Amino acid sequence: PAGPTEPQRAAWPFIITGADVLVASPTGSGKTLTGFLVAIDAAYRRHADHTPEAGPSPRGPGVVYVSPLRALAADVHENLQLPLAGIVDEAARLGLTAPDLSIAVRTGDTPASERAAMRRSPPDLLVTTPESLYLLLTAASSREILRDVHTVIVDEVHTLARDKRGAHLALSLERLGYLVSEGGG
Repeated sequence: PAGPTEPQRAAWPFIITGADVLVASPTGSGKTLTGFLVAIDAAYRRHADHTPEAGPSPRGPGVVYVSPLRALAADVHENLQLPLAGIVDEAARLGLTAPDLSIAVRTGDTPASERAAMRRSPPDLLVTTPESLYLLLTAASSREILRDVHTVIVDEVHTLARDKRGAHLALSLERLGYLVSEGGG
């Protein structure tokens, strides 16, 4: 309600350019939403810019959020519902229709039925862990839905950077980058 936080004001101009951005600021200063609000905007624009003449709608997430903890991934999924609902409400107040953005969580706890549903109807925003991202990149069916990713948000990167999990995540991110480039993104 009071507008953007200082980390958001400082980071948004760089994030919008597509540059790699590291946001380091105190807990509670809006770091997670710093990346997500730009990503949510991009998802809405992606839907708004799509015309029926262009063919089928983009399939798959444009945004992948990687959390080192399954519990944090679930919390982020829940915490995204509030800003998305606020955007829908504000659009309605302005007489606009906001596209229905979907969010999915893919962790080691995700039941097989939800994993299958995600492949059939890929989300706009995917919340996952480093290990689950690796698994998504190894299976052809799930790899296919990742071809249109344009943004990756790695939360709590400092907890990953110093160990084998971080090295493993770095390889997965390189694989994802190659997959997206191979598809023309």
